[in-house]
Amino acid sequence: MYFAALLARTEDGWEASDTELDDVETLSDLADLAREASPDEDTVLVLIEQEDAWFGVVRVDGEDDPRIYVSEAAAAARSSYGEILLTDELLGREPGDDDPDLDALDLDGTEDGEPETFDAEAADTAGGTAGETVPHGPVGDAGLLEDLGIDAKELRALKGDALNSIADALGAADVLEAVR
Repeated sequence: MYFAALLARTEDGWEASDTELDDVETLSDLADLAREASPDEDTVLVLIEQEDAWFGVVRVDGEDDPRIYVSEAAAAARSSYGEILLTDELLGREPGDDDPDLDALDLDGTEDGEPETFDAEAADTAGGTAGETVPHGPVGDAGLLEDLGIDAKELRALKGDALNSIADALGAADVLEAVR
């Protein structure tokens, strides 16, 4: 179960709207959705949470590139909504870097005459297939809310009901609760 909402800053304060991400396939789609929520190109925050396993914040300021923070990358990588946020750039890899280095592979499938076995549990612990490198823990721009009153240390410390804590610090708890 996930929850996603848009918080758009206006001259009158924050406005919240519940949002469906079913038609969102890329970070660009998500940024466009956020920009539509603010015709005046004010700050829009996309808040996404999945059952206290992870949360993500995407900040869109006008036409600037979106800024992203994900609280638990490995958990988010197992979610279709998390995969939208976990871009190659955010994970510090080149696009198409999902495959392991071919020079490092044992292409004949044997070592000392024994067939290699795939350790599914080890791959799952690492966040997916052997070629994927998704770190455990937070990734992204933890300072994306500093000018709004939530510093990087506070953001990284949030657990559990993080979105409500963020909304409370922004003075938007009531409007977020109205769309929950």
